[in-house]
Amino acid sequence: MEIVTKYFNDFTEKQLQQFAALKDLYAEWNEKINVISRKDMDNFYDHHVLHSLVIATQFEFKKGAAIMDMGCGGGFPSIPLAIFFPETEFHLVDSINKKLKVASEIAAAIGLQNITTQHTRAEEIKNRKFDMVVSRAVAPLKNLWFWSKPLLKKGGSPNGLVCLKGGELTKEIFESNCRPRVWEIEKIFSEPFFKDKFLLHVPM
Repeated sequence: MEIVTKYFNDFTEKQLQQFAALKDLYAEWNEKINVISRKDMDNFYDHHVLHSLVIATQFEFKKGAAIMDMGCGGGFPSIPLAIFFPETEFHLVDSINKKLKVASEIAAAIGLQNITTQHTRAEEIKNRKFDMVVSRAVAPLKNLWFWSKPLLKKGGSPNGLVCLKGGELTKEIFESNCRPRVWEIEKIFSEPFFKDKFLLHVPM
């Protein structure tokens, strides 16, 4: 938990309590439904919570904005972001229902009121538009942009696709025909885990 407050220090008491509760809740649920690798639980706050919150270092989600987490798994990056931005609406989408159950149960346990979930594939959503889509290491950028583009509202700021990725991205970015803005996370957070990890933004 200290790793989070090392970089962010303006949380309310409620937010601090919500962040502090996450590790035990995920550990408990992980015994029933494996959403985080066992070895990763020892580094839960830097590998999952802080990694998710790098988005908050570059983007300010507005009150009432609608954000979709595509392929949310157990709720990253959206649950840490929903704590950080309590007046922003987060819609968690995944094709694996048991992972959504973990995310929704943890959100309920810490009193998050700004999360909804939907068991579907992103390309099957036809009746909603979002200000932004966020995603963490779900698919190649080409696919993420193809699925995201029909779901995004035009105009507004910030908007577009924001994704967390790792490794060598030159070929992936070239094949996507996108021109994302790219941040090296190790220049934002100094921990060794963030070497060769990146934050990408494709505006609408």
